[in-house]
Amino acid sequence: QVRLVESGGGLVQPGGSLRLSCVASGYMFDDYAVAWFRQAPGKEREGISYISSRDGSTDYADSVKHRFTISRDPFANAVYLQMNSLKPEDTAVYYCAADLHGLGSFSTNVYYSWGQGTQVTVSS
Repeated sequence: QVRLVESGGGLVQPGGSLRLSCVASGYMFDDYAVAWFRQAPGKEREGISYISSRDGSTDYADSVKHRFTISRDPFANAVYLQMNSLKPEDTAVYYCAADLHGLGSFSTNVYYSWGQGTQVTVSS
């Protein structure tokens, strides 16, 4: 089972930016579809972006489209989420998840491997 570690969260003002990292160990990350989810207090875990294992295609939830960008660095065995124009409603714990040979999905049921999460707080 691939092990995932997220980092890069923190406190940022509205309009600011953060870059989250998800680093994998134990396996070649290129073989995995990787998704970013987030969960705010009292809300369900929400899929916000994913990148496919096969062709690197990406998708975004409407709530983050044109603000967030997912990317993969095969040499670092990592996937990143660049978050720009952050809003208070982006405040949540952010998780990365991986699915071996997957196409990518916003469903939590697809992913077997999860990171521990990193807190993102957007506040003035």
